[in-house]
Amino acid sequence: MPFEPVTQQSAPEIVFDQIVEGVLSGDLTAGEALPSERELARMLGVSRPTVREALKRVAAAGLVTIRQGDGARVQDIARAGGLDLLPRLLIRGGALVPNVARSIVEARAAVGPEVARLAAQRAGDDDLVAIRSILDHLAAEPEPVGQQVAALEFWSAVIDAADSIAFRLMYNSLRAAYEPAVPALAGVLEPEVGNIEGYRALVDALAAHEPERAEAAARALLEPATTALLALCEALENAEADEEKGR
Repeated sequence: MPFEPVTQQSAPEIVFDQIVEGVLSGDLTAGEALPSERELARMLGVSRPTVREALKRVAAAGLVTIRQGDGARVQDIARAGGLDLLPRLLIRGGALVPNVARSIVEARAAVGPEVARLAAQRAGDDDLVAIRSILDHLAAEPEPVGQQVAALEFWSAVIDAADSIAFRLMYNSLRAAYEPAVPALAGVLEPEVGNIEGYRALVDALAAHEPERAEAAARALLEPATTALLALCEALENAEADEEKGR
């Protein structure tokens, strides 16, 4: 099958990215009306259909509402946005946003034990084979970054065993937000991803189909890194506040 040349980024995607960046940066505030399609097309040097397509995507992301006769208005992203915004919110201006990072760490700590509990109830033989295979890979991986990648695959397999589309989609978004920070967090997470006995305790609970035991094992596995990550987020927030005061 022949391949056709493609551009790296289409005009609607560029317009979409500019509007999203304006909303997330606060340059476009909640309740603010965007310029008309005609005006946006003139400002951006694109066609009105291009603007219209981009606006539909922005609306689908929960960042604007579009009403006939009223045009597009910016939404409050905290009330209308979805988890797919997390990767964009986590890194702003090339730097980690501490309070967003903190919320991701808290979500990870809350979701992991519940996913483990469900997996203990629902895991089939194929699920357990996959989970054990990934754990073997994790145990054999010598590098901290590689261990983190294997740990992400481990939890992905546990979510498959939990058979929850809601947790699956949540995990996908959290992982997309987390993966860019993997190299920077290697040192902080090394005690967790290197805790093979902790992972084995969780797998044993899953195989025994003991939900409470699996939940406790997951909590024990995640807790040390959660504490360290939350302390890191607090330090970053304090440093950010001190820098703001010094301006």
